[in-house]
Amino acid sequence: MTKSIDFYFDFISPYTYLAHKKIDLLKKKKKIIFNYKPILLGGLHNLEGIIAPAFIKPKLKHMMSDCSLIAKKNNFDFTWNSKFPLNSLNIMRGYIFINPDVKNLYLNIMFDAYWKHNMDISNKKILISLVEKCKININNFFEDAHQNQKIKNELKNLTKEAHNKEIFGAPTFVVNNKLFWGQDRLEYALDEYNK
Repeated sequence: MTKSIDFYFDFISPYTYLAHKKIDLLKKKKKIIFNYKPILLGGLHNLEGIIAPAFIKPKLKHMMSDCSLIAKKNNFDFTWNSKFPLNSLNIMRGYIFINPDVKNLYLNIMFDAYWKHNMDISNKKILISLVEKCKININNFFEDAHQNQKIKNELKNLTKEAHNKEIFGAPTFVVNNKLFWGQDRLEYALDEYNK
């Protein structure tokens, strides 16, 4: 069995964006397989009965400055999205729907649109332009990805699976059935991977 790291993510999370950027750099240096597992963070919070930091003013204020510090330290382009939090449902379903050969491009375009270019990715016109950049058929994307019950169920099931594994936030790394929560725990997940 090929060794890998499961990476539970939602585009809505700025810390997940920062973790994704770290993973991108890492993959250029080493052959490590990351399995991107899409979840709906809002749904996960509801299952766990958690109030998201976005709705707690002191936490939100800290999160904004914290993400800027992390981005600066790692030389990542980062802009706090002025419309945070946005509804990520469409792009999360879209990730499940699209072909594997465009998933990495899709990840980079959507993450950068939200956390680098301060775009409203919940706006349909903006989303259409981003999907077109990924060379994905617009009609299929909006009809199949968002009307198809199988796609809807898969995102729900992945979110429930995460909850059943006691995952309560994003990003979360899972290696050898051990859970590592937060972008700052990537190095610990790598330690476990290299055992």
